[in-house]
Amino acid sequence: MSLPAKSDPAEIARDLLRGGRQGALATLMTGTGDPYCSLVNVAPDSDGAPILLISALALHTKNLVSDPRVSLMLDERREGDPLEGARIMLAGRAERATDRDVARLRRRYLAFHPSAEGFAGFADFSFFRIAPSGLHLVAGFGRIVDLPPERFLIDLTGADALIAAEPEIVAHMNDDHRDTMNLYATRLLGGPSADWHCAGCDPQGLDLLAGHRWLRLVFPHRVENPAALRATLKDLAVKARARG
Repeated sequence: MSLPAKSDPAEIARDLLRGGRQGALATLMTGTGDPYCSLVNVAPDSDGAPILLISALALHTKNLVSDPRVSLMLDERREGDPLEGARIMLAGRAERATDRDVARLRRRYLAFHPSAEGFAGFADFSFFRIAPSGLHLVAGFGRIVDLPPERFLIDLTGADALIAAEPEIVAHMNDDHRDTMNLYATRLLGGPSADWHCAGCDPQGLDLLAGHRWLRLVFPHRVENPAALRATLKDLAVKARARG
């Protein structure tokens, strides 16, 4: 994942949270409190907070059940010297999904990690969401910033209708508008022509995936309901076609 050049630290952090699929999870060892680090797959919740699917047999799961304080590092994974790319260390608390939230977290996680479908329903696997307390961004030499959650998480206030309709929106886009998403990707976002599909939506944009590629279609204005989303996507499609 190579991020486009951006100057706003909050935008860089949001892109890393939404585009990163693997990260280093740090937990505290049960009994000793010693630090323990492991590689995990991650996916973004609607507001950008990380989602985990982890086994009760894993040591990091036992650690965070005992002490939910965790940190997660995500990086740009660019070619060459990795220290030249942007990376974040997110601190927070790992919270097991409630019955109310598990369907949403499962849907969003599997959109980014479809290969997990085969074991997501196993009894020893559970979804967790990291509730962030802060974030440390390193975006290059001399570009080091600490951000509170309200700077990098997407505000979902007033967007209940949009979030509730996300499963139907995603299914509709993927079933009926693959060609339009390819136009968004190639003509508005500078991506290659590919089988782009929608992984999720929120008030600020759409997440588009094609294999291991990720693109973010940012809306020109905040969208809070399906009707406003429909109008916005129609306008963006007109704009994309005009660039042909």
